[in-house]
Amino acid sequence: MSSRTFADKQPQRQASSGFEFLKGVGQVTGGTLLSITMLASSIVAGGLVGLAISFRNLPDVRQLRNFFPSETTYIYDVKGKLLTSIHGEANREVVPLDRISPNLKRAVLASEDSHFYDHHGINPTGVGRAIVVNSIAGGVKEGGSTITMQLVKNLFLSQKRAFTRKLAEAVLAIRLEQILGKDQILEMYLNQVYWGHNNYGVQTAARSYFNKSAESLTLGESAMMAGLIQAPEEFSPFASMKLAKQKQKEVLGRMLELNWITQKEYDDASKQEIKLGKIRSFQGSALPYVTNTVAQELAKKFGRDALLKGGMRVQTTVDAEFQEMAEETVGKWHQTLRGNGLSKNQIALVAIDPRTHFVKALVGGVDPKVSEFNRATQAQRQPGSSFKPFVYYTAFATGKYGPDSTVVDAPVQYRDGNGWYYPRNYDGSFGGAMSIRTALSQSRNIPVIKLGKSVGMNRVIETCRTLGIMSPMEPVTSLPLGAIGVTPLEMASAYATFANYGWQSPPTVIVRVTDSTGNVLLDNTPKPQLVLDPWASAAIINVMQSVITSGTGKNAAIDRPAAGKTGTTSSEKDIWFVGTVPQLTTAVWVGRDDNRQLASGATGGVMVAPIWRDFMQKALKGVPVENFKSPSQFPRPKSQ
Repeated sequence: MSSRTFADKQPQRQASSGFEFLKGVGQVTGGTLLSITMLASSIVAGGLVGLAISFRNLPDVRQLRNFFPSETTYIYDVKGKLLTSIHGEANREVVPLDRISPNLKRAVLASEDSHFYDHHGINPTGVGRAIVVNSIAGGVKEGGSTITMQLVKNLFLSQKRAFTRKLAEAVLAIRLEQILGKDQILEMYLNQVYWGHNNYGVQTAARSYFNKSAESLTLGESAMMAGLIQAPEEFSPFASMKLAKQKQKEVLGRMLELNWITQKEYDDASKQEIKLGKIRSFQGSALPYVTNTVAQELAKKFGRDALLKGGMRVQTTVDAEFQEMAEETVGKWHQTLRGNGLSKNQIALVAIDPRTHFVKALVGGVDPKVSEFNRATQAQRQPGSSFKPFVYYTAFATGKYGPDSTVVDAPVQYRDGNGWYYPRNYDGSFGGAMSIRTALSQSRNIPVIKLGKSVGMNRVIETCRTLGIMSPMEPVTSLPLGAIGVTPLEMASAYATFANYGWQSPPTVIVRVTDSTGNVLLDNTPKPQLVLDPWASAAIINVMQSVITSGTGKNAAIDRPAAGKTGTTSSEKDIWFVGTVPQLTTAVWVGRDDNRQLASGATGGVMVAPIWRDFMQKALKGVPVENFKSPSQFPRPKSQ
């Protein structure tokens, strides 16, 4: 659009002399005042060439050719529902000029700079009038600023009202109009100006005040918004609809005076019922556990400054309704466990699609309004026996062991750096010779320690690293019993890799990130890599099915093939159930923030498996039943 296009589309203005203009805005009239005004205008216009030379230390406006204002980042669920917005000081969404209502453009020009398309940065008549008014008042009472002058003030100069600043504005405005077209300046101004309640730019203001986009604003709404510019909080309709309507009529009156609207348009706009939106700038997130995780991932990838000012559009992997269901499930079971003697319990839940490693639900606690600490991603807690599948997978991957290999559950002792270690089972008994399937399904401790020693603890650690568990680990005898810190997200992701037969993508809560104009900044389309042995992965899934059908995880049975593992630490501070079907893997942890014992006899099989079952039954409603692949469908690794 050329610099004249918008002006040519406006109704023809009435010609007016400097005297008539002053009279129109209610200023003092008279021949003496007219002479002073014309003289002042001439002085201002004639002296600007000299001022341009004097103000050599002013900012270089040429940088505005590549200027990108800070913009708000918006986070959406997988279906496009807005979850939250993140911004620094300025809450702003930039829109091009052709997506701003002509009503608003005309209203702003009528209110702020009706000669915008005629001048070259300054309006000598307006500046002259301001000099006269300020001289009579004995101080700065009127600005006389054009839209271009206001823009350079907002971008480069302080807000202090002083004569020298006004001169600097004028010089910079002239310079700016030499490098940018009128439409570019107007677009930048409308996206830069402050509209009140931490709304910067027309788009965020329109959404806040009227719950609509800037291109859909009516004449009445546009006039009300234009009336806010000089004192946004004072004339805000949220603060006083009476004052807002008063300013609206002033803007409409100016538009009528300029012949930019008809009397009927004036009347209709004045009578229009204004339906207010709501102040949005400081609203919290609809799903804080999800959006806070997204924000952390974005800050790590792009930096915090880009997160706060980069105007990113983020599509998450989470369906808001699915996440809300997960949060409600956690809240319900929090109350149930309290009733069963587990006071002060916290619960975290992470669900992942093993085919993509997209996070489908992420609940970091029982109530984000009380505590936003995200136990799903930040709390490192001991996994107990839910760690054992990593040891058994490592043994299967050597080719020396399979689900039916025999291990012996009998008393043993080991010497380590802290002296002698005498491992025992949870119930204190010993089962003698048994298959690996039985040992895992009954969660026996001694067989898994023996197997860990046999294959090498360093190999077990290597498996954990491959699965994305990065907590510090030492190859000590107690490692197979889960004496390390892990997060529920790490556990869900690791089991998801087993469920996908060794294929893995990085777990993420983000599908895609673009900038405000649609350019793709991040595309997390899954690119799975084979990181584990497929046969060994299928074998450990096959064994974990027995945990649910005949072992410690019977309370997790959901009337379809499922595999999983209970977890209970010896001090009963952390209890788990991590399980999967081919389409969804879920980890559930229960513990206390003060890391004290939950209750005597608290176990993952009794208290957490039912939570997992409840969630999975809701999550899988309408999802077809699918069987796991048999280990026989994959070649068994050669014995190492």
